[in-house]
Amino acid sequence: MEIKVLKDILNANNQIAEQNRQLLTSKHVMAINLMSSPGSGKTTLIMRTVEQLKSRARIAVIEGDVSSSIDAEKLGQVGITAVQINTGGGCHLDASMVNSALASLPLDDIDILFIENVGNLICPGGFDLGEYLRVVILSTPEGDDKPHKYPLLFSQANALVVNKTDLLPHVGFDMEAFVRVFQGLNQQAALFKVSGITGDGIEDWGEWVMINLQKLRTQNSTR
Repeated sequence: MEIKVLKDILNANNQIAEQNRQLLTSKHVMAINLMSSPGSGKTTLIMRTVEQLKSRARIAVIEGDVSSSIDAEKLGQVGITAVQINTGGGCHLDASMVNSALASLPLDDIDILFIENVGNLICPGGFDLGEYLRVVILSTPEGDDKPHKYPLLFSQANALVVNKTDLLPHVGFDMEAFVRVFQGLNQQAALFKVSGITGDGIEDWGEWVMINLQKLRTQNSTR
């Protein structure tokens, strides 16, 4: 019975996710689902990315959290359009939540939509939101063993961002071992080593985002 209920939930979610995808495609908006543990630096990465790309793309954010609107307010203070979703205890966003948020966004004026998922390395991986890309963010203080513990999320990623590289001299993070394990799970994903504090690596990450935006536009133009 529980398996059937879960299957029904996922089927319903996937139907709404496809509606989201079609809407975003029709508006030429590239949605990027950002997934990570709490405190990995998702919001800071978004702010750095906006700073890097502000003359090249219009960026908005759907901000997911269990409660509060701290991150959305932080984004708003620097002029980034953001819509807050509070899950009320839920460990992930789902397609229905995102669908409601899309209705509050000026999609005709957006090129890139970051969906900042709830901080969790398990639940978000099972729910399609209608995104174009999935990106996992891992900060160095979390340790290099996370692909061993949460292989599903890492194997699904289109890109992995290793954040807080400025802390490498102070934490026991084995970058070489980490990359080896991650690429054993996922040989297709792009890998970026960045620091949201110093800005190291942000330019390469931003270029990857723009390359994928152009790819989406090309795909849309041929339909």
